[in-house]
Amino acid sequence: MNGQPLTGQAPDATTAPLRLGTRRSALAMAQSGMVAREVTRLTGRPVELVEITTYGDTSREALAQIGGTGVFVSALRDALLEDRIDFAVHSLKDLPTAAPEGLVLAAVPEREDSRDALVATEGLALGELVEKLAGAGRPARIGTGSPRRMAQLNAWARARGAQLETVAIRGNVDTRIGFVTSGELDAVVLATAGLNRLGRDAEITEHLDPELMIPAPGQGALAVECKASDVALAAALSALDHAPTRVAVAAERALLAALEAGCSAPVAGLATWGHRYELRLEGVVGTVDGATLLKMSANGPIVLDETAEQQAAALGRALAARLLDAGAAALMGERAR
Repeated sequence: MNGQPLTGQAPDATTAPLRLGTRRSALAMAQSGMVAREVTRLTGRPVELVEITTYGDTSREALAQIGGTGVFVSALRDALLEDRIDFAVHSLKDLPTAAPEGLVLAAVPEREDSRDALVATEGLALGELVEKLAGAGRPARIGTGSPRRMAQLNAWARARGAQLETVAIRGNVDTRIGFVTSGELDAVVLATAGLNRLGRDAEITEHLDPELMIPAPGQGALAVECKASDVALAAALSALDHAPTRVAVAAERALLAALEAGCSAPVAGLATWGHRYELRLEGVVGTVDGATLLKMSANGPIVLDETAEQQAAALGRALAARLLDAGAAALMGERAR
């Protein structure tokens, strides 16, 4: 087992450490460490990080080609089912929308900033970057591994007659930002939440407003998963749950599921809370080249009771139906099943 126990208060000597499964990346370790400390604070039990390599970590293929959703998750879920770990922490946007047999989503902690962020050369914002490079007679080259981000960046550029080239990239945060510092790319787009959790928010040159760039369903949120049969642990972990976040991401994930889309499709979704418990869900489906972008929204009151997730999911399915009626399936290409 890797890592040292993270202790907040002295546990009873007879209390075995809880084993938390995590990916090996710096971001995954930072996220899991945050959760580990909270679990120790709440339960008094030490938590030991168990590093697990997933297919998504070892493959060099583009995420859109290897399936995206699920490639960072399945190895952790196997470890749970085989009792090699007690619980796991995922980036919620990586979770497949289908519920796994034998496992339970014990907690969805309060969401971090859901926006995407631009990290650009010379500290430039997107508009400034495009304008400066147009003056130099070339397009701005912006890296991302996400078809969703490509679609919205290219749509933004088309609407303004701006020169912009999106470049498919992979790698961890250091690798991606390295493309900018080396001069290979002019900018990259990353999740604000990840940069915040790594303490690298000072490198953000612009937060991309959702008017320009709606995030991936679940972006900025974490998922804490354990075996359904471990009722006591699930109950303990539920203290980390943040009901407004769980309900919001339920709407986003229902939208994604109803569209039958995965990471290979340029689909975005963001649910935000308004006054008097009204949930607003925005959805985007488009083509990667930005030539066509369908953007719709739906609003609905949500009662925060035991049916709240079902209410939110109904809102997501209703918005997906409208997008499909408007031709979303053709824009997504082959729909993930």
